[in-house]
Amino acid sequence: MNGEGPSPVVSRPTVSSVALLAGVSRQTVSNALNNPERLQPDTLKKVLATIAETGYVRSAAARQMRTARSGVLAYRLDPVRDGIGGAVLDTFLHALSVEAERRDYRVMLYTADSDEAELSQFSRLIQAQAVDAFILIETHRGDVRYQWLTEHGVPFSVFGRPWSDEGSGHGQVPTQDEGHAWVDVDGAAGTAEATSHLLGLGHREIAFLGWPKGSETGDERRRGWAETLGQAGIGSDRLESLDSEQPDGILAGADAAIRLLATGATAFVCASDSLGIGALSAVQAGGGQAAVVGFDDTPTAAALGLSSIRQPIEKAVSCALGSVFAQLDGASGVTEGPNLLLPQLIVRTSSRPVSGSPA
Repeated sequence: MNGEGPSPVVSRPTVSSVALLAGVSRQTVSNALNNPERLQPDTLKKVLATIAETGYVRSAAARQMRTARSGVLAYRLDPVRDGIGGAVLDTFLHALSVEAERRDYRVMLYTADSDEAELSQFSRLIQAQAVDAFILIETHRGDVRYQWLTEHGVPFSVFGRPWSDEGSGHGQVPTQDEGHAWVDVDGAAGTAEATSHLLGLGHREIAFLGWPKGSETGDERRRGWAETLGQAGIGSDRLESLDSEQPDGILAGADAAIRLLATGATAFVCASDSLGIGALSAVQAGGGQAAVVGFDDTPTAAALGLSSIRQPIEKAVSCALGSVFAQLDGASGVTEGPNLLLPQLIVRTSSRPVSGSPA
């Protein structure tokens, strides 16, 4: 032993210790944290400086007792995909966590492999008073989650539009008639912009690599491509021959691109970056000059020089959280008109002009 004795115990700063150091009352410290507008600017500045100096962190348990809120938002964590297809939701979760933290909230993750399993998670988390609200993803026709949360009076917002149960839903723009808060990205507008971009580069034989019909998001992206080519004078028979359906994935995209290149396709609009990367690899392996545009603007697309459609994820998170906190404060959280956000085309080297046309 060196004779110096045990290390001193450092106690955690409290409201009382902060008040003592700042020379104010406990109520003044509480006001600085929760109702700063009640304090004079000089007093507020002094208390906040003392809080920063001591490293005081407010107690989540104490806040829950005071406000009857947990300070927690719940979000479903989906299974790992191919490492590319899940990048958008990874970005959404990161942005959600950052923005929630800025508002002094935390994000709790849970898992569920079906609507029924998710309803069970809802019930468990609500009964335990573990969360204040839910941020939902992966919407689909016949989605029962909205009604359950509404009937139980639980605040929620959705990243994804409400889909009609009638027909395919092609061409339908959702409304707020469903009575819940949602925000989505206009996939049809994204693929329409990509198709117009390729038409501007001289392409006419523009194929679409999409998912099997019946995927709500995939069908919307297919619609933007088809309508834009139809307006450019491409007949329905040729559209059908240029339309490819396959599961999402790089190999599936490559196989489809090889087949369509053999039929005269000179460019590809893709429903995902995974399909786009597959198409790009097929074009490069064949020594061709076909143009390719993906969807989602993942880091892999950027690294490979793949043009892609970028979703405004940060804006979507801001809209979703704005709705949730409005509901927590007593409002409906439903805005006037749909929150359908426009994506952005990011042009890279895969946007090649049709062979024989000037760059």
